[in-house]
Amino acid sequence: MRPTPIPAPAPKHHPDLADAHARLVARRWIPAKAEHFRHLPPPPAATWLCEPVGPTDPSTNWQVRAIDPSKASQFITQTLDPANPQQRAILFRGLPWPDESDAAHFGWMHRATCQRGLRLHVAGDPALPADTPLQLLLQISPPTLFDAPLVVIDVAPGVDCVLLEQHEFDPSRSGGVQNLVLHIRLGRGARLRHLRAVAPAPDDRLAHQLHVTLAEDARYHQALLASGSAYHLQRTQIDLHHPRSTARIGAALLTANTTLDQQIALSHGACDTHSTVESLLLASGKAHAVLNAHTLIASGADDANVRQRLSAIPTSGQPRVVLRPHMEIHHDQVQAAHGATYGALPEEALFYARQRGLDEASALALILQGLQRAVLEGALREAELLTNMNFEALLARMTTQHLQRATV
Repeated sequence: MRPTPIPAPAPKHHPDLADAHARLVARRWIPAKAEHFRHLPPPPAATWLCEPVGPTDPSTNWQVRAIDPSKASQFITQTLDPANPQQRAILFRGLPWPDESDAAHFGWMHRATCQRGLRLHVAGDPALPADTPLQLLLQISPPTLFDAPLVVIDVAPGVDCVLLEQHEFDPSRSGGVQNLVLHIRLGRGARLRHLRAVAPAPDDRLAHQLHVTLAEDARYHQALLASGSAYHLQRTQIDLHHPRSTARIGAALLTANTTLDQQIALSHGACDTHSTVESLLLASGKAHAVLNAHTLIASGADDANVRQRLSAIPTSGQPRVVLRPHMEIHHDQVQAAHGATYGALPEEALFYARQRGLDEASALALILQGLQRAVLEGALREAELLTNMNFEALLARMTTQHLQRATV
């Protein structure tokens, strides 16, 4: 197969594009045998180098608000234009350059094409009781068919926050491309419960990269609800390099005749760090999905506690599914366990649901919602958040859509 040609940058582009072009020419696009992409190769490089269609305003197409309006003073937002050198410097300040992983190509593409940015600083209120978290809603929608947004979230030390990140895509404008990078940095003792809902149109192509860093005693819990598309990458990288930092990820993933690639990379570099990954995939038709979970425990990470569990259920058809739990352990004094399961729903589960007077479609939807809810609740450790943040309604809607698309 001939290599994908890399378009040359035009002189008008920002120097980051020339830098990205030089690196891609030297390294080419993601090779077919790349460890994390060999089961589901991404679209060619030219897909992610598209220019925005028409002028865009960096302050539009996303909204940040407190669920309780009286707490609006507890966070600060900045919308920034990467085309403005001064604003670009503020937007990218303190952020690492793309690393040497297979996914770094997406990072360089994003550096080159980013056209809007948002910084969110969560300060909280020291006067509030410790059991009163700040609840925020972040809504993101693409302003054009090509979108490369950057979001940076800083949570101050000791702050307790709940964030619902909801992506909205216009079904009448399918075929879009989105390359999103999200950096989350938690201060010492900070806590973030992060609910994410991503439901693209079937013809969309998405690459979402999350980079999470935790200070000492910080806790990060993510509940991800996502559906497949023409290409959909969800990659989360979490650094646990300070004592007693904790990360939990629970993902409910649905793909019907589409693709979905989940990549989770956790790095334990300090003592008493904990991480848990649990992903449940529902696949149907001719879907193609890959779940990758890689956890590194470095030398000296005393008493690290690590769990991985990947599961997939075919709901109809003959989907192609790859489950890849992996641990790289360089220390003896740790606790670690991982596993993967693939199999159909037990016949008796559907039988007993039908005994409640439900038709088969309603019974199946009820069972699948229950399985997904259990995974999401396990990550958050607070079942009421799914109801309070309207996540339960999103789960019901996306499950219904999944079953409807499976029959098309």
